[in-house]
Amino acid sequence: MQRFSELHYLRPDGESLLAAIDSAASALKHAGDYPAAREIFLNLNQKQEHFHTMEELASIRNSIDTRDTFYEKEMEYFHSIKPRIHVKMKKFHEVFLAGRFLSDFEKELGQLYIEHVRSRIRLAAECNIDLQVRESMLVQEYYRTAAAPQTEFHGETLNFYGLLKKMQAPERALRKEAMAAWSALYESISEKLDDIYSELITIRLRLAENLGFPGYEEMIFLQNKHYTYTPDDVAVFREQILRHIVPLGVRLAEEQKRRLGIEKLHYYDEALLFPEGNAVPVGTKDEMLVNAGKMYRELSDATGVFFDFMLRYDLFDLETKPGKQQGGYCTMLAEYKAPFIFSNFNGTDKDVDVLTHEAGHAFQAFESLRNVPLSDQVFAPVEVAEIHSMAMEFFTYPRMELFFGDQAEKYRKSHLWDELLFMPYIACVDEFQHRVYREKLTDAAERRKVWSALEKKYLPWRDYDGDPFLEQGGFWMQKLHIFACPFYYIEYALARIGSLEYYGRMADDFQGAFEDYHRLCRAGDTKSYPELLSLGRLSNPFAEGTVERVMDAVLELL
Repeated sequence: MQRFSELHYLRPDGESLLAAIDSAASALKHAGDYPAAREIFLNLNQKQEHFHTMEELASIRNSIDTRDTFYEKEMEYFHSIKPRIHVKMKKFHEVFLAGRFLSDFEKELGQLYIEHVRSRIRLAAECNIDLQVRESMLVQEYYRTAAAPQTEFHGETLNFYGLLKKMQAPERALRKEAMAAWSALYESISEKLDDIYSELITIRLRLAENLGFPGYEEMIFLQNKHYTYTPDDVAVFREQILRHIVPLGVRLAEEQKRRLGIEKLHYYDEALLFPEGNAVPVGTKDEMLVNAGKMYRELSDATGVFFDFMLRYDLFDLETKPGKQQGGYCTMLAEYKAPFIFSNFNGTDKDVDVLTHEAGHAFQAFESLRNVPLSDQVFAPVEVAEIHSMAMEFFTYPRMELFFGDQAEKYRKSHLWDELLFMPYIACVDEFQHRVYREKLTDAAERRKVWSALEKKYLPWRDYDGDPFLEQGGFWMQKLHIFACPFYYIEYALARIGSLEYYGRMADDFQGAFEDYHRLCRAGDTKSYPELLSLGRLSNPFAEGTVERVMDAVLELL
């Protein structure tokens, strides 16, 4: 393999892949024995893996610079042909399920893979191709729109991430000014974002209707592989957050207000945990990567091998820059068995969170790519995938001195504080999405009213100090997932219960907890959600009492 910057991109021939799918379906029908059927299946899988590797390479380079017209056009190509591939694969999968060798495939690939195949058949329909293409194009338009805004602030040209850093400044007047500038940037693109989201809602509702689902929630739960729980189960889980974590958030907000010495906690105060300033990482990006390498070599042999691979092939793009897509993610280049980490460093403690959170995803992908039968089985269901990432944040706690020096304990306290306070916000985002699609809220003003009401329910301590855009419910717009990854958010709260459970066990048996975590990472997507929880020796967050018990244990440590 070459370094990431040297990897050669060549647009894959989608028409050839479509023909190969047809050919494989015909050959599979007439396969004389399982070895022959297996070879047909694996040959097609190899062609798909190449196609998806090129797609991910183009996607990464497009997200690094959304202004790059070459990769923008390449993404338009993938968006236009992928729905056709899904429909064509439906026919192949129907042959696969009806074939004589299904039980042999199930023995090799697992029952869960067969369930995934059935769900793909259920979700693929020719009548939805044009809608899916339009949906993808709108998401790309959202990324471009959200990546563009910049403003002059105290002699600097800053984007959203730069302003968020200023909102951690010890000077309160500066924090307030930064929030006003941040809010104004979102307001400047709010009309465009409203239009994009309204059309996305309409399209997604039609997609579900065309497939015969009672609503979009049911369709997206199947698409997100939520086979073992329902929207009603999620509502019960949100209720546990409301009962056991929201009151804790109120208490922590009161403590923060006293610590900062202010009479009222406003939104621009929330990110500042200590009056003298939050813990700030020491060193450049390159120095932080060197220290991360030391950290992962000390944590375990497996994490050391993984991170040395990432460093050797420069599988990162970390620093914020003009035109770069917002957010952070981990993806993989399956042909190279290589994860990739994307982020927007802004000089705050969140930069270290990336080197632990996204590296947790990357470590899991690195291990599973070498341990599971197919690249399709690498990334676990998202409610488990986020355990991989968030638990890694806790397993690296003992080595935070590498990044923060004598401020490491301050970082650990603020990080744990954030982990707890973030869960009510997650529940707020989740209920917002359920209401948007259930009530078909294509009216922008109605959406803002719903968001504002939900903030009062889940975030009763939040106060925007009279900022009109935020007071009227504009804050939801800053959440990328709502536009690009619908209903992928409550998983962060479900997974936090698991990662906090590991954190509670670390104090008594660090090595045992890490071994359980490592075993969970290696399994990838080969088992169901309950089976993966059992494999990692974790409790089911849907069970009554789990949230309360885990919170009680964490509060003792806090």
